[in-house]
Amino acid sequence: MRKLFLIVSSLLIAAIAIVSLFWIYILWAYVVVGPLVLIGISDILQKKRAILKNFPLLGHFRYMLETIRPEINQYFIESNSDGVPFSREMRTLVYQRAKNQLDTLPFGTQTNVYEDGYEWVNHSLKPVHVNPESLRVIIGGADCKQPYSASILNVSAMSYGALSKNAIQALNSGAKMGGFSHNTGEGGLSPHHLKHGGDLVWQIGTGYFGARKSNGTFDSELFKERSRIENVKMVEIKLSQGAKPGHGGILPAAKITKEIAEIRNVGFDKDVVSPPAHSAFSTPLEMMEFVGQLRELSGGKPIGIKLCIGKRREFLSMCKAMLKSGICPDYIVIDGGEGGTGAAPLEFSNHIGAPLTEALIFARNALVGFALKDKVRLISSAKIISGFDVIKNIAIGADLCNSARAMMMALGCIQAITCNTNRCPTGVATQDPTLYEGLVVSDKSYRVMSYQQETVKSVAEILGAMGLSKTSDLRYWHRMRRTDATQIKHYGEIYEFLKNGDLLKPELPKSFDRAVRSASPDTFSWADGDH
Repeated sequence: MRKLFLIVSSLLIAAIAIVSLFWIYILWAYVVVGPLVLIGISDILQKKRAILKNFPLLGHFRYMLETIRPEINQYFIESNSDGVPFSREMRTLVYQRAKNQLDTLPFGTQTNVYEDGYEWVNHSLKPVHVNPESLRVIIGGADCKQPYSASILNVSAMSYGALSKNAIQALNSGAKMGGFSHNTGEGGLSPHHLKHGGDLVWQIGTGYFGARKSNGTFDSELFKERSRIENVKMVEIKLSQGAKPGHGGILPAAKITKEIAEIRNVGFDKDVVSPPAHSAFSTPLEMMEFVGQLRELSGGKPIGIKLCIGKRREFLSMCKAMLKSGICPDYIVIDGGEGGTGAAPLEFSNHIGAPLTEALIFARNALVGFALKDKVRLISSAKIISGFDVIKNIAIGADLCNSARAMMMALGCIQAITCNTNRCPTGVATQDPTLYEGLVVSDKSYRVMSYQQETVKSVAEILGAMGLSKTSDLRYWHRMRRTDATQIKHYGEIYEFLKNGDLLKPELPKSFDRAVRSASPDTFSWADGDH
């Protein structure tokens, strides 16, 4: 659109000049055309708004409509969400923090406190000051030689391919400036991840992109070489993601460039769909051995696992394999079924995978029950937007959180819902250079940093108001919920929370008895052979 605008503007100016040779009064047209051309050129030269840069002059209509009728935009966003509404208020909060604007609100509470499901935390009459910079978590167990000090809020997995190179660079540059980590997604390490020197979590999916042989299997030597790059602070084995658990990652052919094909070692004439399962292991014990192998190959860096909780016995089988092998991942990312993606089958996105709250509590109970929680960090991932989102997830078991959607908002995403078409108007989720060139890395990286820092600051302020000094002080009873018009309960009264070692006792909790007894470290199938 930028080139088209310049061509049309030039032709229009030239046409007026030519016609004026025969009819002098046509020069009055410059009174209208001149300012419009100047506005369009100003749009192209500015660096703050990708919509205006990509669609000079026309882009102003988008902002005008949003100002006049924000309810339309709110309805569009909420009606297209995948389960839990991503409200206009939350979207505005991200934009305000990303742009370092005033994010306080007048007239008090913006929601119905008497509505079923309303949640809050109780404050203390003895509040304390909490330094946001102190809110970090060390990831790395006894076998880890290079533990990592992580922020409590980091960039969740988004691949180069799903996102543009400018978006990847902006995320990584923001992570570098703000001191938090940037997950590569399963698309592999690219030059754009490495350019700005931000801390990276290299995700290894079922396609083994970046550490892949020509036949699609895992290449240990290539992994060893690349995992020892200084920027790579942790490695993450992706088993599944919340938006499409049990289904391989999808990169539409329209978004595959020659560079992306070379990075992933794939063709670019059709969709790239990762296998549903890993070929490097097939049993819980083999998975733990793979964790140990990656830790050794990487020089002792933290190795994690990401998954969406499905069959409970399979996660419990992993826990039993940790006990039997003596090998534990340094962290586990729990992705809720409401997690986002650039492309997923509708049924998978809407109806497969446990929601985050239930999944996180179960994973916490499994690790605590097998006395493994002190060895394995839990990371929460799925629609983490605000400081309260971080607080409420840590309260029920997480140690820290990852966010993808909010980070995309900080980049300028307007939820146009065109991620899978290569036509993202803001240049975030497209490989079309005419669109992603509108995303200015130097500007958007600052916004990513600003959003993250302001949100961590809000976590610190909430903790202080609660009279707590660190996130590890949070407990499940801190998270309150209205269950109906007259009932209020804390999460310990709504959900079961096991105590350390409960699943190692002869008499198991009734809710876990069948699943624990059917779980085996040697297989993901039923231990008694009953499928």
